Amino acid sequence: MESDQSVKYHSIILDDVKYRTTFNKKYEQRKPYDPPNPKLIKAFIPGTIRKVYVKKGNKVKHNDKLLILEAMKMKNVILAPFDGKIKSVHVKEGSVVSNKELLIEFE
Repeated sequence: MESDQSVKYHSIILDDVKYRTTFNKKYEQRKPYDPPNPKLIKAFIPGTIRKVYVKKGNKVKHNDKLLILEAMKMKNVILAPFDGKIKSVHVKEGSVVSNKELLIEFE
C-alpha cells in the first residue's frame, strides 16, 4: 500500500479498536448537527398557507390549531406542540412556503 501525501488520514476508535481511515470531501464540508428547537414551528413540506388561527401575543394550549398548510392538495393542520405564547407569526394566508421555512415562533 503506497502512501499518498495529499491524503489526510483520521483515527477513529470504535469498541476499543483504533481504525485509520479517510474522509471524503463531502463529509469534511458537512454542516454540524443543529438540534431542532421546539419553539420554532417550521414547514415540513413546501406548500401554501390556507388559514392562520393565531397572531402575535396569543396564548395557546397543547393541540390548539395554529395554521393550515396545504401541500399536494392535502390540508395539513399544524397544532401547538405545547402550551405557550406566540412570539411571532412569519406567514400570512396565501403565502407560499418552502420546506423548513419558519412559520411560527413561540416565546
